[in-house]
Amino acid sequence: MPIAREGARVICLASLILGACAGFAYWLAWPLAIPFVLVWLWVLSFFRDPKRGRTYEPGEICSAADGTVTEITRLDHYEPLAGPAIRIGAFMSLFNVHVNRSPCSGVVRELAYRSGKFLDARRPESGRLNESNTLLIDADPPMPGPIEVRQVAGMIARRIVCHAVVDEHMPIGHRFGIIKFGSRVEVIIPQRRGTEILVDVGDRVRGGLTILARQPVEAETDEPQASAYANSHEPQASACANSQ
Repeated sequence: MPIAREGARVICLASLILGACAGFAYWLAWPLAIPFVLVWLWVLSFFRDPKRGRTYEPGEICSAADGTVTEITRLDHYEPLAGPAIRIGAFMSLFNVHVNRSPCSGVVRELAYRSGKFLDARRPESGRLNESNTLLIDADPPMPGPIEVRQVAGMIARRIVCHAVVDEHMPIGHRFGIIKFGSRVEVIIPQRRGTEILVDVGDRVRGGLTILARQPVEAETDEPQASAYANSHEPQASACANSQ
């Protein structure tokens, strides 16, 4: 099982602490060690980083994270996108993969970290009030853009990591960051005539695999959006947000 490199420090600490506790519990009575082993296995599972790959059709927007769709909201005017938009929010539980992926191919125009509260990430207002990190992506033609992705901390999450850098081109499904321990990811897309939302509230989604929406594209374009996700190498960059 591939493990996210961002989890190395936590896994090492968990191995030392839980290993010592399990050893002492085993010395007292071996069944007492089982809970510590199970917690250690959960820590490993939390930082799993499965390889993802599929072929995308022109106009498709994929999920930026694993989790459950908790919000689909139509916005009459969303300033960063300069027009009407649709916000799709997905809640990541403690048992989901927490790696975040680009919902479209495009160039990162802006990165913006904001400090804030740590409300339950299942609440729609958490995207507006909680600590967050936002990427604004200029989508490759013929995809309408820009498209916004927001990493949102939750009640338990205290660490947002983003490896994307301004002016970097990210293919659709590209791995750009991770949020540690329960959180929310929002994808905000322009609303156009012909925009199709392909998920409902309550649906489970998988980052880089589930198609959230389909945008109308120009038939005459000779720049197809379709591409297969490859396990690309991220450029070196520091975390965009770091909350203690």
